[in-house]
Amino acid sequence: MNSSIGSSVSDDFDKGEKPSGKSRLNRISFVVFMLMLMVLFVFLGNWQLQRLEYKNAMIADIEERVGNDPIELPPVSEWVGFDPEVYDFRPLELTGTFDHSQTIRVFTYLTAADGTHYGPGYWIVAPFYLKDGGMIFVNRGYVPQFLADGFIDGGAGPVGEVTLVGLGRVTEPTNAFTPGADFENRIDYVRNVDRLIQFLDEPPDEPVAPIYFNAGLTPDGSLPQGGETRLTIVNKHLEYAITWFALALLTPILLVFWMLRDRKKA
Repeated sequence: MNSSIGSSVSDDFDKGEKPSGKSRLNRISFVVFMLMLMVLFVFLGNWQLQRLEYKNAMIADIEERVGNDPIELPPVSEWVGFDPEVYDFRPLELTGTFDHSQTIRVFTYLTAADGTHYGPGYWIVAPFYLKDGGMIFVNRGYVPQFLADGFIDGGAGPVGEVTLVGLGRVTEPTNAFTPGADFENRIDYVRNVDRLIQFLDEPPDEPVAPIYFNAGLTPDGSLPQGGETRLTIVNKHLEYAITWFALALLTPILLVFWMLRDRKKA
């Protein structure tokens, strides 16, 4: 009986002193996993710093552009190779004629408005045929949702040749979460030139600019409420970078504590 007890104690002692091969493999795997996490956090932190540099350059470019004098679009003959980025946030002066019968309402939610109205509503977008040829979609401005039915066909929009001053904008991208266009009610959810073209009764005879135009502020406060181009760009990449680098620093510290604790248990 004593021999049996001694054998059992010896087995337990061996189990406590000598971890199995599987246990050692688990520990090594955990260490490798934590080190890989640290590398990943450093990578993400550096990526956020790159995004920060890009966003700062974009903000500086916008601030410079919006202060420039308005320019006209180049002649239609020069639209081959048209670079939309050149005209993004650039003040433009356009002369031409609206086709209000082809108005499209683009759903939006306006916050921090420069004008009187805000909240759920629509951008009132219509094709604008330039005096020297070509067509561009003009976002005339915002109307609140409860007044939107009065602008199905443009409302009391300007008739005849007019000159507009506002900002060029690159077409808005779509993704898998963008709702489909409501062609029956002429409602869309993104100011995307390719989608807006599909609302036209007939394909335009004129070339279509690959940008759209945001009309300037309506001085008398009338609707549509123009001048609502958002010039403030969210830039939290420095905060994100600090978070990732903090996690990268914390990971090896936690790993050391775990190793010390694990060694005491052995």
